Amino acid sequence: MKKRILAMLLSGAMVFSLAACGSGGNDEGSGGGDSDSGEEMNIAMVTDSGDITDQSFNQTTYEASKAWAEENGVEFNYYKPESDSDEARNASIDQAIANGANVIVLPGYMFAASVVEQPELYPDVKFVALDVGAGDILEKGVGEGYDYNPDNWDVSEYYNTDNVYCCTYQEEISGYMAGYAAVKMGYKHLGFLGGMAVPAVMRFGYGYVQGADEAAKELGITNEVSVEYVCGGQFYGDADITAYMDTWYNSNGVEVVFACGGGIYTSAAEAAAKAGGKVIGVDSDQAPIIDAYQEGLTVTSAMKGLAVTIDTVLTEIKAGNWSDYVGKMDSLGLVSETAEDNFVQLPIESTQWNDGFTEDDYRELVSALYNGDITVSNDTTEMPATDITVTDYGSIK
Repeated sequence: MKKRILAMLLSGAMVFSLAACGSGGNDEGSGGGDSDSGEEMNIAMVTDSGDITDQSFNQTTYEASKAWAEENGVEFNYYKPESDSDEARNASIDQAIANGANVIVLPGYMFAASVVEQPELYPDVKFVALDVGAGDILEKGVGEGYDYNPDNWDVSEYYNTDNVYCCTYQEEISGYMAGYAAVKMGYKHLGFLGGMAVPAVMRFGYGYVQGADEAAKELGITNEVSVEYVCGGQFYGDADITAYMDTWYNSNGVEVVFACGGGIYTSAAEAAAKAGGKVIGVDSDQAPIIDAYQEGLTVTSAMKGLAVTIDTVLTEIKAGNWSDYVGKMDSLGLVSETAEDNFVQLPIESTQWNDGFTEDDYRELVSALYNGDITVSNDTTEMPATDITVTDYGSIK
């Protein structure tokens, strides 16, 4: 029953709002499940620039797709491109389809070029593009003449809407939740470490800043709260970024860093563990992997509902309801006052609730956001205006 409710919410989400080639078939399900529409599903997932152990977008997508396939007796394989390029990702899609895949799950904006090019070549294949939005597709489809304003273009002219479902997530909301929670919990000197300054990362970061600002206003401490803001210029940590985080924690007095960009959390976690600082995870509940650096390191995680999206869409495909999704470009966010039912949320179990911000306080925040009592801007054209001090350092690389 809950799946069906979520499916209805997912397909109507725009009303609420309008991230192998190597070995090829790396994982197999038990094979051969038939959908109610008479189609045999054969699912493939292709990784973007990371792999299925990134504790973020790829891993969550892989685990959710694999679990669904095993539960439903459907064949599943994943493919890792030979390099980080559009050509390599397209080659992995080609290989997956050559191996029999007829449902392709693509996690992340890096697949925009694939959405532009591949569906037209394979009209009988269903493409599920997670976190791929109009701006991503237009940047690849239009090319040099694109003005970076999706409203000025008809995105449907640049990809085959007949066999693609796209969705993005309202990252600004879970980012807001994380920033709000951090300040309410007592942290006053915050940091934001993004990956690359792409729209999804910026929505997380700008939401984080807005949440911290609102919490500081409510507490009457805007003159005491500040945010250091930087992007690493990549989606993985390295010695240079770790050194940058060392300076933040040890010299600048940063207490907690929202590490937002795939594997870039490693640099924040390494530095925090040495300095007694804290980290906020992203996309999924990252406490298990971040806390491996030091117990209790993770304050919370700003999550996207990748798993519930995958489970819902694949279930609906199997039930013969692909027509409810194909051609849509949904923006998924809050669909309920119940925190756990939403596509953006904080993890109930691992968040370090305290007297300043309890689980009940979080649920009240979700209700206020859902009912419109609190609004969060998704504008990424400029840093939000705040009463707290925000210092934007641009990019490390």
